[in-house]
Amino acid sequence: MSTRTLPHDTYIEAVTEALTAAGLAPTDHSWTDDCETRGTYCYLNAVLTLDPSGTVGEMAEDTPAGTAWQHGLILTWEWHTGREAQDGEPERGPLWQFAELKSDGSNEYPTGLPVYGYASPAAVVEAARKVISREIGAGHFFNGGQAQWDGGIIGDSWEHADELEAACAAWDAQE
Repeated sequence: MSTRTLPHDTYIEAVTEALTAAGLAPTDHSWTDDCETRGTYCYLNAVLTLDPSGTVGEMAEDTPAGTAWQHGLILTWEWHTGREAQDGEPERGPLWQFAELKSDGSNEYPTGLPVYGYASPAAVVEAARKVISREIGAGHFFNGGQAQWDGGIIGDSWEHADELEAACAAWDAQE
């Protein structure tokens, strides 16, 4: 995680623990941070890199053809201030997304994960499993990153969602 304490660290730690307990431990290419959009406004984010195939870091010739998630899967969580919503940036609040990693370290177009913004760690695990099994399909640029999924929102909200929202709002007020 980041070198300083951020409002979402505890939440992301809880999600990480749940993923780990489910056998989906994030790799060491995972972090929490605050970032800028267009160099103007900050937002909070977290990146959790998963290796569902167990092949991340292997040479391509050592990986069987057709291996799913050969380069990994990222789950991202972001909390936006909403200040740039009129410019196409997300509205105020949290959102989860996923994307398949490419061999060069970049990723496919991010797709909305069908969970609440402050989803329970168990809901994130269930959704991640459905992404890995391809029950939830990736979106693309032309559909705005909407998941190929008709099962609705997965799971419930985290039991500490109200406290997390208050902490994120307090962080925003200081920015």
